[in-house]
Amino acid sequence: MNEDHAVAALGALAHPQRLRTFRALVVAGLPGLTPSVLAEQLGVARNALSFHLKALAHAGLVTVEQQGRNLIYRADYSRMNGLLGYLTEHCCQGEPCDVNVPGACATC
Repeated sequence: MNEDHAVAALGALAHPQRLRTFRALVVAGLPGLTPSVLAEQLGVARNALSFHLKALAHAGLVTVEQQGRNLIYRADYSRMNGLLGYLTEHCCQGEPCDVNVPGACATC
């Protein structure tokens, strides 16, 4: 992931409703969710949700697939992991970091 992609992803997540939407899709896993189910779960209007899903898709954080008459949205885990990797790429001053060992890294 490069800086432009990271900025786009972080910008898309920098809105409470988009962050909630993305987190709901992460929890849903590979089966994904339809906009109707998402709107019901999150308690938002479908037209507002559509706007947020479009922003997340444009940033590459979610994918959309048409299945019959339904759209299925899924979190793009590789893009999410790429963003996390980009953000932590230079943690621990370039040394391997074992976050499972207390005190292994002063910055983790």
